[in-house]
Amino acid sequence: MAKTHVTMKVNGAEVEGLVEPRTLLVHFIRENLQLTGTHVGCDTAQCGACTVHLNGRAVKACSMLAVQAQGAQVTTIEGLAQNGTMHPMQEAFRECHGLQCGFCTPGMVMSAVQLLADNPKATEAEIREGLDGNICRCTGYQNIVKSIQFCQSGAKASMAA
Repeated sequence: MAKTHVTMKVNGAEVEGLVEPRTLLVHFIRENLQLTGTHVGCDTAQCGACTVHLNGRAVKACSMLAVQAQGAQVTTIEGLAQNGTMHPMQEAFRECHGLQCGFCTPGMVMSAVQLLADNPKATEAEIREGLDGNICRCTGYQNIVKSIQFCQSGAKASMAA
């Protein structure tokens, strides 16, 4: 099968590679770019472990081809931290114990960042609904919701300053 040349900006850096046309974005990120924070959980867009931001919107990287991201801006969990400082949502998950095994955490954090960008004053019910496309098999979601509320309150932002 002929390979296709793709270029995109990932975590602020221009990247390129040769991929088979059927290569999923999640596999390009993990295998070609060696950014393994984006996880493959189901390959059917059900679990959300592969969530990244594409042109500023949360998407499931297992549900799109790498060639569909041609010319796009992609942010993975590795790209959320700035200058060695974790993103406030990452800090909130750490502070509120919003993870156990950590497998779903990168996708959950990426979805949560998008959720609060869209609805900064989300209620608990809206947060739970916003996480509908992400599955966690460990925590029961209580501390995940608490983490998002903690970030939402700005508690971490004021502590980091």
